[in-house]
Amino acid sequence: MQKQIAYLFTALLATVAISFAETPGTEEMLAKETAAWQAFKDKDAAGFKKVVDHDIVAIYPEGISDMAKELSDMQKWDMKSFKISDYKTHSDEKDVIVSNYVVTIEGTYDGQDVSGTYNAGSVWKIENGKWLAIFHTNVKQAGAAPAAQKKE
Repeated sequence: MQKQIAYLFTALLATVAISFAETPGTEEMLAKETAAWQAFKDKDAAGFKKVVDHDIVAIYPEGISDMAKELSDMQKWDMKSFKISDYKTHSDEKDVIVSNYVVTIEGTYDGQDVSGTYNAGSVWKIENGKWLAIFHTNVKQAGAAPAAQKKE
């Protein structure tokens, strides 16, 4: 009986410790976001899968993507560089984090120049003790509006 109580107490302590665990800070999540981008840039499917969930959903202007499409599209990219800025995170839950940021990309997709500045966001969820991206989107920022013409 004492063994059962000891096991129960240990399980209770572990549950309490997990429930009080803090969500990662912005810098830690930025590192994970950067790792996903770097793996994609490097066409490193194994590295990408380490930080992106197998059930990822991604929304882009041209359509909806899953892991298979992300990996296929990875091969069509020739990303020279990317730079993440204005990175912010927020969370109302201990196991989910939402990020939003700006990413500047230099590169081509399927031979077409797609360089530019994009508004981006990701949703991260802790699964089996690891933070994984479960949702991602990015949309190219619209060009500056032409200046109003002066009336003479």
